[in-house]
Amino acid sequence: MKTIAQNLKNALAGALTGAVNGLFGAGGGMVAVPLLKGVTGYGEKRAHATAIAVIAPVCAASAITYFLGGFFKGGVIIPASIGAVAGGFVGAKLLGVLPDIAVKIIFIGVMLAAGVRLLL
Repeated sequence: MKTIAQNLKNALAGALTGAVNGLFGAGGGMVAVPLLKGVTGYGEKRAHATAIAVIAPVCAASAITYFLGGFFKGGVIIPASIGAVAGGFVGAKLLGVLPDIAVKIIFIGVMLAAGVRLLL
C-alpha cells in the first residue's frame, strides 16, 4: 500500500512534469521519465510507458489552454495528429521489443539532440 509520503512524491513529480509541459508546450515526458525512475523506482520501459499515461491529460490541459489563448493555427493539427498517432503506435510497439539498454540509449540520444538543437 502506498504511503502518504510516496503519494506526495508522486504528486510533486507530476506537478513538475505538468509545469514543464505547460511552459514549453512539450518536454514533460523528458522530465517524467527520470522522475518516475527516481521517485517510483520503475525500470526503463515501465517509466516510459507510465510517462505517456501521465502526459496524456497534461497535454490535453495544455492544448485547451493554448487553443483558448489563440496560440496555434488549426491547419496543422489534423495532419500532425495523424502522424503523431502513427508514430506513437510504432514507438509503443518498439518499446515492447527493444531491450532496456536500447531504450535508454535512444532516450539519451534524443535528449542530447534536443539540447544541442536548443544551443544552435
